[in-house]
Amino acid sequence: MLLPLLLIPVLYLVMIRPQQKRQKQWQEMLSSIKGGDRVTTSGGIRGIILSIKDDVIVIRVAPDNIKLEVAKSAIASVTTQDTASGS
Repeated sequence: MLLPLLLIPVLYLVMIRPQQKRQKQWQEMLSSIKGGDRVTTSGGIRGIILSIKDDVIVIRVAPDNIKLEVAKSAIASVTTQDTASGS
């Protein structure tokens, strides 16, 4: 009888809480991006941010310097120029 009651907190700690933590980190990453940052989209496109609008980001993609507009929510990871030049 007590097994279902004990299973709910375990389920929360194992599955729900880590997902909420990752979501919060991703939101913080999106709010801290700025022009010049190197980004990778969820589709695997890598580029440098040229401008940021409300929910759209314009990135420049090598080698032909093509400008692409992508949704801000499509950004999967960010590498600032400071860390990119330090490596």
